[in-house]
Amino acid sequence: MSEPKTAAMLKLLRFVMGHRVLVESRTESDIVLTRGEGCSRTFALGLVQHGLSQGLLSTSGGLLAATPTACAFIRRALVSPDEAFANQHRDTGHKTMIVEEVTESVRVNHAESPLSALARLKEKSGAPFLESQAIAAGERLLADFTRGQLQPRMTMTYAPKLESKAAGARSGEHDLSDSALSARRRVRSAVEAMGPELSGVALDICCFSKGLETVERERQWPVRSAKVMLRAALQALARHYESHCRPHRRHPEEAAQVLDTQL
Repeated sequence: MSEPKTAAMLKLLRFVMGHRVLVESRTESDIVLTRGEGCSRTFALGLVQHGLSQGLLSTSGGLLAATPTACAFIRRALVSPDEAFANQHRDTGHKTMIVEEVTESVRVNHAESPLSALARLKEKSGAPFLESQAIAAGERLLADFTRGQLQPRMTMTYAPKLESKAAGARSGEHDLSDSALSARRRVRSAVEAMGPELSGVALDICCFSKGLETVERERQWPVRSAKVMLRAALQALARHYESHCRPHRRHPEEAAQVLDTQL
């Protein structure tokens, strides 16, 4: 569907959506639709007929209604073409995160977030199994992992290989942006803070989207042990992030020495 026709269809569906719309009159080219409180609007007859043929509209007893398919059409039309189909199945939102003392708004897909299901786990007492700080730490790790372009490439690339690597440059890092390199350093620091015993499970679940059962099977762990290890890992990670957000305070003697050198 062309852009002008898509825009016209959006106007039609928005007018019909959620209302009982009466077909008041029609001519050879136009149709007048009326909904509650006497609100009437004229649309091209061909547009309405196209909506009916595509399953976006239905008619019964002289009334016009939008179908569930119309919701998917509206969501596709309101996003970029590259993400149109995928966004029908996403539950997207925005979260505010503080990275290197800079507040950033990042878009997240709650439907695919590896921690979304774990965030709903409860203790026997009814308290959350994972505290909000632990969940936030896992999401921040994933954000840095993604920003640092550390995900394994799942599809073949046909782009020509550029032989522009400088002598001594680390493989894969010579063409990364400063923000991606900074994100990689933060991931490395986070892994070191969690330690080798805990960082593996955090990376598997938060960054590689593996399920708890998969982690237990691959590591040959007892049943229900992965979530306990993950909680310990995310608690350690939350403490690491919190310590980096605190302002550094010099010891009084150290501060005096600095002042002496500046005067």
